[in-house]
Amino acid sequence: MKVAVLMGVSGCGKTTVGELLAKSLNCRFYDGDDYHPDCNKEKMRLGTPLDDTDRAPWLAALNQIVADAIKDKKSIVLACSALKEKYREKLLDDLEKDERDEVGFFYLKGEEAMLCRRLASRRHEYMNPSLLASQIATLEEPEKENAVYLDAGLAPQELVAEIITVMSTQ
Repeated sequence: MKVAVLMGVSGCGKTTVGELLAKSLNCRFYDGDDYHPDCNKEKMRLGTPLDDTDRAPWLAALNQIVADAIKDKKSIVLACSALKEKYREKLLDDLEKDERDEVGFFYLKGEEAMLCRRLASRRHEYMNPSLLASQIATLEEPEKENAVYLDAGLAPQELVAEIITVMSTQ
């Protein structure tokens, strides 16, 4: 597995775990939030949920990152909410079957109360905590055969260890 995609709603730990995982794997970390166009960031700052049209250029940019990593045979870690099945599919667009097998989805699943506490205790550049409810409503949990489910309530180091164990067996 070359590409580890950490997915889930805001506050589940994608960035924290992703940075630690990339460091452990000695590879590059990409935070999907960095690839939102400014208009998306402004909508989120104002508390307006993004729709599929808003997410299209963002997902295209992330798809290019995944495709480039596969083509260059480089391992990467990508933090991306990937809330809907079609968004996860978009990340894999234009990849051959064997290339798709190089991408693993790790779903950081957390209880809403915990996520709310985390969001209340941090300062994000533009992610308005009020958007958590819309993200939860939008979320289509992946099929368990298509993603590894992880308890977002675990310590980041524990999650990294679990992900590395899974990656080493695939």
